[in-house]
Amino acid sequence: MSGSSRDVVQARNVHGGIHFHTQGKPDRGSTASPTPRQLPADVSGFVNRTGELGELNAVLTSEDGGPLVVSAYVIAGTAGAGKTSLALRWAHQVRERFPDGQLYANLRGYDPGEPVAARDALHHFLTSLGVPADAVPQDLDAAAALYRSLLADRRVLVVLDNAASVGQVRPLLPGSAHSLVLVTSRSRLSGLAVRDGARRLTLGVLPEPEAVALLRAVTAGYRPVDDEMQLAELARLCARLPLALRIAAERAASHPHLRLSDLIADLRDESALWDALSTGDDEEAEAVRTVFAWSYRALSEQAARLFRLLGLHPGPEFGLHAAAALAGSTSSSRTRQLLDSLVGAHLLEQTAPDRYQFHDLLRAYAIDQAQHEEPPAEREAALYRVLEWYLHTADAAQSWINPAEDRLTLPPVPGDVSPLTFPDYDAAVDWAEREHANLLQAVRTAADARQDRLAWQLSAVLWNAQFPSASGTSWPAVGRIGLEAAERLGERAAQGVLLTWLGMAHTRINRLAESLEYHENALMIRRDLGDRLGEARSLNLIGLNHLRGRRLDAAARHFEQAIAGFQEQDAAHWAATALSNLATTHYRAGWLPEAATVIDQALAAHRALSDQRGEGNILRVLSDVRREQGDTEEALVFAQAALDIALGLRNLRLEGFWLLTVRDAQQAKGQFAEALTSYQRSATLHRRLADRSREALAWQGVGEVYCRLGRHAEAADFYCQAASTHRDLGDEWHQALALDGMGLAVLGESPEEARRHWTQALRLLADFDDPRAVAAREDIERQMAEVS
Repeated sequence: MSGSSRDVVQARNVHGGIHFHTQGKPDRGSTASPTPRQLPADVSGFVNRTGELGELNAVLTSEDGGPLVVSAYVIAGTAGAGKTSLALRWAHQVRERFPDGQLYANLRGYDPGEPVAARDALHHFLTSLGVPADAVPQDLDAAAALYRSLLADRRVLVVLDNAASVGQVRPLLPGSAHSLVLVTSRSRLSGLAVRDGARRLTLGVLPEPEAVALLRAVTAGYRPVDDEMQLAELARLCARLPLALRIAAERAASHPHLRLSDLIADLRDESALWDALSTGDDEEAEAVRTVFAWSYRALSEQAARLFRLLGLHPGPEFGLHAAAALAGSTSSSRTRQLLDSLVGAHLLEQTAPDRYQFHDLLRAYAIDQAQHEEPPAEREAALYRVLEWYLHTADAAQSWINPAEDRLTLPPVPGDVSPLTFPDYDAAVDWAEREHANLLQAVRTAADARQDRLAWQLSAVLWNAQFPSASGTSWPAVGRIGLEAAERLGERAAQGVLLTWLGMAHTRINRLAESLEYHENALMIRRDLGDRLGEARSLNLIGLNHLRGRRLDAAARHFEQAIAGFQEQDAAHWAATALSNLATTHYRAGWLPEAATVIDQALAAHRALSDQRGEGNILRVLSDVRREQGDTEEALVFAQAALDIALGLRNLRLEGFWLLTVRDAQQAKGQFAEALTSYQRSATLHRRLADRSREALAWQGVGEVYCRLGRHAEAADFYCQAASTHRDLGDEWHQALALDGMGLAVLGESPEEARRHWTQALRLLADFDDPRAVAAREDIERQMAEVS
């Protein structure tokens, strides 16, 4: 290799992993990482807490970007003590000290609904840091490792609000001394201090002078100057907790002509009622509930009704139209007016235009009020309306996000529900992303309410209405909930649909045994129902599972049966897809004439359908066949055409996979520097996609190139890494091929070691009987005979 070529890619074994170093042009598609600015708005009327702000400032060092004193800081304290307000005030004050951005996530650890999982928070952070959505690893550890890598050389402030457990927080720690995680929690999270060196600040209630100052700050300009003693009394009734103080101050500010003594008397009467109902175990909590009740009872009848119905919403954050569905209102403007009154009373927070959320304590209070004041029939009707609204709106979103999939046959929209429609793809995706957590929770809520029809339909529609960057791990749990609901109803067709989606979901997260079981159960149901198209789809998906496990005869049988079924049903798109899968199977088995025949059929079918993705996939197989037939020029042309399609589709998964074909063609033409660059790009993409198998195939390709260049020690390193990964994944075929390569790489230095690698490879290949496997065994046996 020439000196210039040698600089293109170098490899070394670092901490057990292969690292590539490229000089010259950057990777294709590389862009500067964005700088996230995710902090919510600073808190208006924030007063005092100067001592606590000083403690937080102590973690900062010099302004030259030096290491921080700690990388994690926990603000702990009772509910309503103002932990979030303190965290946001400090974060805004010091944000310039973190020039690479600020990340924020509300982990909702104490919300009445589901807390945010660390995996979902990581997905949000990684996409905010510039990782394409389909490149976010599904595995939690892999995602956390990528997150730490991205933050390693950056100075970022990460605010994790309302964490309930160490498990929610630890995967989100940056792992460097330049970034800081600021956590708020009702728990002390002692494990973070013990294991991760976190510092903790425990936030108590406000001292009386500071509580009075907060009341004055909120009421300033709305009321005449109130008596200091009376303000102190009001502060005591609020247990000097900032949340309760703000609600009380908003009530006072909205009634400027009422004497403060009258408001205090009213609150004291409310307190007496709560005292009678209280166990006295938690005086601060009782004081907060007293203030909630005092403010709630001052609402108009319609606003109070909306407040308690909002407690029935599946999630703590919602939009105007979901609120209207709960209220059974067809007037968005009237619903907006009522929401504005709740925001004005500090019982609800507005987070964006027509977007609102509860404080977790207020949501719990709203739920309690709904349970006590709304008749059961009214609660059930409100919940039914909002779930139907989500179902029909998600169905409208699917028509843009995944139009190729059949839409469910849904019941008519109830007369008092007005689902959204979308003008274009982007609007549908924006809604699906904004409502994803609520849609997941809607499935759980429907099942808990024994609304089984809604539970299975919501989960099925959600599969096809997920926004493109949704985490692949979020849907399977609600898919199983939907399946259980369909089973309770005896809805066999619905079970077949959900089993199919569950099979596909588990393939995406590399759980192939479970995927196969789901697909086989779906096939059985579809055969029982006489659903020929569904049966053909299940056969095709089972064939793909066998193909990934190199059970090639079984894969071919299933694809052939699927093709016949699709052709019988005039399903041209699916028939072309199954033809491509069959062609891939023939090629991998070494049946090249059969592969070439099917390739021609599949390519013509995809082009007739203007199916670019399908065309690119079959061009990839055609390139492999032409390469093995000795036509390296055509092989490279076809491979590059496939890669161009992937780039045009902006699909990193396809780009990474089809790059493996490009590099095989480049290597066959002797374009070694170009092949190494393609391998590097493929390995990088597959690492980001957490596809260890294809990453290892890229390493294996580098080993082949280095062997051909006579750089045997480097080749052995890459082959070793590939073989180890294939072994971990249970992929005996590719492990055997990597061991064969290792034998060639070490042959000159140690013939005995080469024989050991080849002997192990032969053991692994013993159970494969396809032509390619037979040829591989014969080749290894010939090599062993030559060195004996």
